[in-house]
This record gives sequence, C-alpha cells and structure tokens, in this order.
Amino acid sequence: MTTMAEKTSSPAERRERGRKLRKEAPRSTMADWTPPTDRRPAVEILAEQETTRVPELVPIRHERMVVSPFTFYRGAAAVFAADVAGTPNSGLNVQLCGDAHLTNFGVFTSPERNLVFDINDFDETNPGPFEWDLQRLAASFEVAGRANGFPEAKRHRILEHLGRTFCSSIAEMAASGYLDVWYDHLTMDEANARWGSKLSPEAMKNLARLLRKARSKNNLRAFSKLVTVVDGVPRFASDPPLFERVEEVLADAEYDQVVDVVTKAFESYRDSLQTDRRLLLDRYRFVDLARKVVGVGSVGTRCWVALMMGRDDDDPLMLQVKEAEASVLEAHTEASEWSTNGQRVVEGQRMIQSASDVFLGWTRSQGVDGRTHDYYFRQLWDGKGSADIDSMQPEQMEVYAKMCAHTLARAHARTGDAAAMSGYLGGGKTIARHLAQFASNYADLNAADYTAFAAAVGR
Repeated sequence: MTTMAEKTSSPAERRERGRKLRKEAPRSTMADWTPPTDRRPAVEILAEQETTRVPELVPIRHERMVVSPFTFYRGAAAVFAADVAGTPNSGLNVQLCGDAHLTNFGVFTSPERNLVFDINDFDETNPGPFEWDLQRLAASFEVAGRANGFPEAKRHRILEHLGRTFCSSIAEMAASGYLDVWYDHLTMDEANARWGSKLSPEAMKNLARLLRKARSKNNLRAFSKLVTVVDGVPRFASDPPLFERVEEVLADAEYDQVVDVVTKAFESYRDSLQTDRRLLLDRYRFVDLARKVVGVGSVGTRCWVALMMGRDDDDPLMLQVKEAEASVLEAHTEASEWSTNGQRVVEGQRMIQSASDVFLGWTRSQGVDGRTHDYYFRQLWDGKGSADIDSMQPEQMEVYAKMCAHTLARAHARTGDAAAMSGYLGGGKTIARHLAQFASNYADLNAADYTAFAAAVGR
C-alpha cells in the first residue's frame, strides 16, 4: 500500500528499491517452490471452512469441486493462501483480489453503460504481497490448460505471455500519473484493438457471442428467467436445491423472523450507500426473497436474491445478497481494518475495480440461527459475462491471459507502488520463466490434492 517512501522518493529511486528487494526475496524462489514436509492436508483446510456453511449445501460444494482438478482449484483458495504464505515475498503490498484465478475475471456493464473487462470476485480481498495474486492467476492458467488438453509447450507459451504482459503493464502504470492509473479501464473495444489481431475468425465469432450474451444479461432478463406471476403478484420461481424461495427453505416459525431480519438488513445496507444511490434505491419496493447457490468455493455460504420492483412490472431490480466471511488471507497477512467482512469486500472492490456497481454496499445482521452474519449487496445481473474456458483453444487462452494480466497489474498499481514492483519484476523474461515453473509445480500439487479430496468425499 502507499507509504511515505513512495510519496517522497522519485520513481527511479523507488524502482531501484524494488530491484534491491530481489536479494531478500529472489524471484527464482517461485520456480524452486515445493510443498513443505509439514504441509497441512488440503482436505483438512477445506473441511474446516465448511463448519460455518449451510450443512445441506455442503454436498453441492463437493459435487462442484470434484468435477475436475480445475474446479477443485477454483474452490481451494484457502489451500493456496496457506501454501504461498510460507514463501519469501517482496514485501510490496497491494490490496489483493485474494482469489485471482482466471474465471474470476470477466465482462460487465459499467455505470456508464460500457462493457468493461475486470476482476469480478472480491470475497477474499485483503492487503498482501502482490506476487500472491500473480501466482494464483498463473497456476489457474496451467491447471486450465491441462484440463483442455494443451501440450506443455502451448501451456508454457501462455504463461510466458501472462508474465511478460503483467510486467510490461506494471511498467506502463509506473510511468503514468496516479489519476491516469485510477481512471484506466479496459473496454472490450480496447481489448479487441490491442489483442484481437491474434485471434482466428472462429475465435472472434466466439467473442462476439460472449459480448451479445453479456449485453442481454440485465434485470429484465433475470426477471423473465427467475420470476413468475402468482395472482397478479411477481414471485420467484423455485428450482430446488439451487434456487428456492425463502418460505421453502425455512420453517413457518422462522419466516416472520426472516422478514424482520431482511427489513432491518435493508435499512442498514441503505446506510452504506452514497446519498444519490440511496435516493435511487428508495424508489424500489421489496417484493420477494430467494436463496441461490452460486460459484464453487462459495457454495454453502448464505446467498440470497432480493426482488425489487420500481415504476411498474417492467422495472425490476435484482439484488444479490451474499454472505462475506473472513478472507482466507487474514490468517497469513493481517486482520482486516474494516469492522465487518461485508465492508471489507466492498471497500476492497472499490479500491481495485475500475468501475463498481452503483448498488454495491454491505450490512451485518442477526440470523435466525442466532449468529451474526456479514453480507454485501450488488446487482445479480448487470451485463455480466464470463469466457467459456473449457472451449478455449491455446491462441484464445493466450489472449485471455494477456487481458487478465493487464487487468491485475492495473488493480495492483491502484493501491501499490508500481515503480517498486516494476523494479522488482524487471523486463519480464526472467519472472515469466520462474512464474511458469511455479505454475507447473503447483498444478502437480493441485492434482494430488484433487485426488485426495475426491477420495475423501467418496467420488
């Protein structure tokens, strides 16, 4: 994060400081990484996480994680955090995403109604060494490349481009003014202009299809997909066990409690918004609530969708209300400075994402289980779209790696010392080679963890 040294030193001095940090934390330690002999079993770490999850949803988490080593990797952020925590690092801290794997990037509509590419998951955000995000991202591409059957040479090329793009983008940010970095964002038109020439005609068609799908994912589309009309009143249409109205999830005796909890939660959430956004929210009325199972690693946390109606039945608003637990990074870095985990997620997102949802906010509420739960709010669908990783060919994944690397570099430059990071990283050739070796080593370990996990859950 920003220090007094950054404010009083020149970019050249900070770059030199970063270069000298290589002696304390050699970049080669990435390539040399191996799991320690006393490493805690991944199955044990994951089981510990599940003690706070909704019990009947935990089997769904297992079902999603056991599909492949790649889906396991997506759900094992806590395992990865424990692994990298024991490695030397530069000490150059940023606001980390905390779970920067490749499927946690995607397109969404900015408040200005432009389609932008950015990080889209911040459940684990917390300050920490910038390398941890970079290593998490690199290993995800190696695991995904193996899942897609890419030969080793193709996977290595993808990781080389990822590492070099991250370094060149950090250098670019280091040479830019702070306002320029803060205002920087990657629209899909800019991404296409910068890297689209590398794509085949078929890949360009797939990209166009993704953008069309993202543009169509709005509140009206969500309304038509998730809502039915009962006696003239819009109500969520249940699809158990992944999407269930609140009355179907809880006993009758708990329903009134839930309504009271939701009412108070919305009042508290409203207070976390800017004044103009409170005015906008106040135009909508609450209509219905459902529980929705989302993601892979998040399955089992409490996640709700609130149906709000505005001017008429053609003016719906869908708000996702997602539980926020402690970041997996906190045990290895520092405790969050924010009073609730919902605020931690929201403040972290605002710091590192180029354009955040206007309804992004947080609350803390007392659940019917007698426990206190932290939540953050955002729109359920707002032009969101994710790349189809499973169908990617190597050339597409190479371009996607560059987009993710550039985006992550911009996120880190917003909250860290880009000049010092650039000095530590160098031109990119060396760090890219070490990063690729780390990714390969970690993918081997992930495969072994996946096998142990599958055996533990009886698959």
